[in-house]
Amino acid sequence: METSALKIELDKTWTIFLDRDGVINEENVGSYITKWEEFVFCEGAIQAISTLSEIVGNLIVVTNQRGVGRGIMSLESLKEISKNMTAAVQAQGGRIDKVYACTAIHDDDHNRKPNIGMALQAKEDFEGINFRKSIMVGNSMSDMEFGKRMNMHTVFLTTKSAPFELPHHLIDVQYPSLQAWIAHQLQLVPSAS
Repeated sequence: METSALKIELDKTWTIFLDRDGVINEENVGSYITKWEEFVFCEGAIQAISTLSEIVGNLIVVTNQRGVGRGIMSLESLKEISKNMTAAVQAQGGRIDKVYACTAIHDDDHNRKPNIGMALQAKEDFEGINFRKSIMVGNSMSDMEFGKRMNMHTVFLTTKSAPFELPHHLIDVQYPSLQAWIAHQLQLVPSAS
């Protein structure tokens, strides 16, 4: 797969925005993860988040969850999934600082990616966020557009589609998984020892 390097030395001044389905957990393509029992972490995702937790200032999940708006799952189930996901990451030494979920049905909703409402809410809640020192990691073009609208760097994960030809106006780099990106990113940055 063609990738180029995001030659960034991550530190506590950086914020990572993560999509959820297909990035943190295995996606149920064509359907929704409607309850915790259906939630399966992607291979290496917890370890990748734990590694990021030690390096960056903020780790934020931004996820479109239209299944709630459509009545396919309840808001309570979504909250339970977010709570259990965060607890599972914490149990492995990592952290997720906040989960923002847009449950709206319509694409023109301010909070539904690629619209920027969830990014603006995160900036309100975490005043240290600098979008130019932020990275959006996702597996859809709406994630990439969301990131670019806020002047973020973008990492595209090919968990549900073929790689795009680079350079691409919305994608800075692409990898098969969150774990693969972190492994490559850490190789690029000289160790502090």
